[in-house]
Amino acid sequence: MTATALRFFLPLAIVALLPTAATAQSIQRPTPAISSPLLDTPVSVREQPLSTGKVTHSVQIQSPPGQAQVTVRSVQADNVVGNYRIDFAALDVNGDGFISREEAQVNPALADEFNALDTPRRGKLAREQLAGWLLP
Repeated sequence: MTATALRFFLPLAIVALLPTAATAQSIQRPTPAISSPLLDTPVSVREQPLSTGKVTHSVQIQSPPGQAQVTVRSVQADNVVGNYRIDFAALDVNGDGFISREEAQVNPALADEFNALDTPRRGKLAREQLAGWLLP
């Protein structure tokens, strides 16, 4: 390339790079996430030391280099709190042989566990699905 051509193309190359440099400077990095402990434990959350329960599953979350590693564990409860005994006939208000989601609302424990018990997703529970819950 000749000196004249260089004199002509060099300023054009610099001008072409200016928007890229300006864009690189204007890109804002996201603010790092900050976590803090839960200060007020909700009434429905029961505290249990991790050492008292059996760890049923554990997984490590991928972290960017330089950040603390995160491990998520599920721990089996060391005891169960709640009213897990029901009178099927008393809850089956309409007498159709099933406990609907609406009928289950009178028992908070059953209402909380309704989706887990309703495996066919019918919106109602049969006596057989509640075998471990029924009063003798």
